[in-house]
Parts: sequence; C-alpha cells; structure tokens
Amino acid sequence: MGVFRRVGDQEDAVSKPDAEGGDGRTSPSDKAISVEAGDAMPVTSDEQVSRISIIELAAAVALVVAAAIYLHGGYLLLVVAAIVLMVMIHELGHFITAKLSGMKVTEYFFGFGPRLWSVKRGETTYGIKLLPLGGYVKIVGMTSLEEVPVEDESRAYRSKSFHSRFAVGVAGSAMHGVMAFIMLWVLVVFIGVPGNQGAQVSSLVPVSKGVDPAQSAGIRPGDVILSAGGHKVVNFVQLANIIESNAGHSVKLLVNQSGVDRTLSVTPAAVDVKGKEEGRIGVLLTTPLVKSGVLQGVVGAGQDFGRVVSLSVSAMAHIFSVHGIAAYFHDLASSRAAAKAARTGNRPESIYGAAITAAQAARAGIGDLLIVLISINIFVGLINLFPMLPLDGGHVVIAVYERIRSRKGRPYRADIRKLLPATYVVLSLLVVLFVTSFYLDITHPVVNPFS
Repeated sequence: MGVFRRVGDQEDAVSKPDAEGGDGRTSPSDKAISVEAGDAMPVTSDEQVSRISIIELAAAVALVVAAAIYLHGGYLLLVVAAIVLMVMIHELGHFITAKLSGMKVTEYFFGFGPRLWSVKRGETTYGIKLLPLGGYVKIVGMTSLEEVPVEDESRAYRSKSFHSRFAVGVAGSAMHGVMAFIMLWVLVVFIGVPGNQGAQVSSLVPVSKGVDPAQSAGIRPGDVILSAGGHKVVNFVQLANIIESNAGHSVKLLVNQSGVDRTLSVTPAAVDVKGKEEGRIGVLLTTPLVKSGVLQGVVGAGQDFGRVVSLSVSAMAHIFSVHGIAAYFHDLASSRAAAKAARTGNRPESIYGAAITAAQAARAGIGDLLIVLISINIFVGLINLFPMLPLDGGHVVIAVYERIRSRKGRPYRADIRKLLPATYVVLSLLVVLFVTSFYLDITHPVVNPFS
C-alpha cells in the first residue's frame, strides 16, 4: 500500500501484421479471427474485450459474495470491501496529485503479481492483480535511475517542482487522514460517542427464575439511569456499586425513557457472590452514547482525531522500540507468551488479523466498526510516512533533501543507488513483520475485544 512503482517493466511490445504481412506476430489480446478471402473479418475491439472482462470480473465477485453469505462471512466480506476501498483511495491521492501536477501516470492497480483484469483509458491502465496485498500507482521517472523516453522527461516525477513531488508523496497518507476524519464525524454526529454521565440499560437479564426487579420496576432496554439513591450517576460502574450495596432495600432511580425523565423505585434482589450478599436488579449496563450537532461534530471529530493520532504514534514508538521488538520476537518463540499477547491484544496485527477484528466489531455494531476502521486508517497513514524507501515517507524525505541541496538554476538529484542497501533492509523488515504477524494471527488470534 502506498508504494510507487517504477517505469522499468513496460508491457511487452508486440508487432502486428502490416498490409504486406509483416512478421505475423500478434498478442493474445488482439483476438484476431482469420477467415477466407472475401468474407468479412470480425475482430473483437478493445472496448468489447474490456466489456467481456468486466462481465467475467463481475461474475467472479458475485460468486465470492454468494459464498461469503452462504458461509456466514458477510461481516468479513464487508470489512474486506472497506479495506480494499481504503487502499484504492490512498492510491487515488497519489493519482490525482500526480495528474494535477502534469506527471505521466501509466498504471493504477489494486494488488500485485499476475494481472487478472485491466482496461486502458488514455495513457493509464487501470486494473486488478492476483495478490490483494495493497495497490500502486506507477508514475514515470520516480527516481534518477530510471530510463525515461526524451519526450516524457518533462512529465517525469523527478522533473517536477519540489511542491509537486512533496504533494504526491504525502497525498496517500493525507487521504487516510481525510477518511478517518469523515468517519469520526459520522460517529460523533449520527451514532454518538460515550458520554460522561449516566448508565444505559442495554438489555434485561432476569436475576433468577421468577425474579426480575428491573422489569417489575418499569425499566426498559435503552433507558438511561441518571441518578440512584440520590446520587448522580457518573458511569455504570458507580451505579453497579450502588445496586450491589442495597440488596433488599428500595432504591429510587431517575431514569430517562425516550427523552422523558421518570422516577422509578427498584428493590435489588439478594444474590450470594462468593459468600457475600450483593444486590442485583437484572440489567446489563453500558455507557450511553451522546450525539453532537453537525457543526459541533466537526470540532469533536477534530479533537478525537488528534487523540487517536497521539495514541497511534505512542503505539508505533512502543512496537518499534528495542523493548517492543524483543517482546514481539519472544511472542514468536514462546507459545505461552503468544497466547498472553493474544489475550491482552498487546502486539501488532497483520492485515488478516485487522480484518478479523474489524469483522468482530461489525457484529457488535456500526459504531465499533467505525472505531476500528478509523484506527486502521490513521495507523496505515502514519506508517506510510516513515522516512525510508520504499514507503511514501522515503520519497518525501528525498524531495525535501533535494530541495535543500538545490541552488537557483541548478537542481540537485539524490543518488538513489546509495539508498538501495537501506531500502532492501526496510523492505526485508516489512516482509518479516508481515509474515510473522500473519502467522501469529492464525496460530494465536487476538481475543475478540467486542464479545
């Protein structure tokens, strides 16, 4: 994700028969049909080929969707679709800024490896490849090592201004920031975030057979309990403590039911808990969600965005610290340590693990799903800005360095060959992290935090 591709692997050239026969070589995509002289020559056009490919692709997607629904994997399919969309919006940031800067973009693809489907529009080929491990945009002349046709040099990435190259470099991560902010705004305005007062009744659970104090008192799922026994309820833990300490005694509750405040009386039933008598009224409690107005939600989303970014930076600093790396490899070597890390969730997840966690969140509710997707967006956006190739941050740092070293009328171009050893090291570390985290997510999946 977010890896620019070089123009070094151009499509294989094919020569087509000229009027006098030529060498007779054609590509399989030409789909030319030979007929007897005098007959019409039906040749399938590129547009028709594209239309057929789209139908085949749509059929394959429909088959996958049907299989996922049949196997009860609808939530996972929804999450995978969301991640694919996030990947391509990331690449769309690079694509748009490159086009606006006058750069030549030759490919816009999801996935890597063998090509499954593609269509060419203008000078750009759009398509899907076999391995769904990310996406890429291929821009002409990303480094000084690439050979670029003379006629394309003026449109090469390396020939553009610092501002254009900087914009293209940060555009992918910026798109993750935009997606995260929009989802935060939707969460704050339409779904709500945990408030700092009251406790909400999520469901009624009878204390024992024939004993249901909450239902007898008129409490209903969705009610928000604002005070209990004359004490303002700050959170559901405080309310639970009040109920537990009043077994057999009537407790007055101020309850908000569908926007109307009502006073109810409930008598907690006495329940033996490890030899101690505690009160129970038969409810499951949660923190009530509070919604904001449209404009107020912008401020709230901005504040939450800053908090999530700060937490993500701290998490990344821990993961890639000496202690974090040592702990991670200890998890790999010890099954017991891996199981403990899975219970606490204190280790990085692969894209597979993140998808499973997001699917679990989707089952819990749209709000939990948005929270996970927001975290993924911000984390991926930040990791892509790491200042080393092949990540986007590497291109950004090179553009900044070249700007500093350039003089008026004498642009400086960094020698990418000197950076190749470090690039290979970073790439190797990314591969190791991907493979090992994928292994841990299969052998010791993180415990469902939404159960």
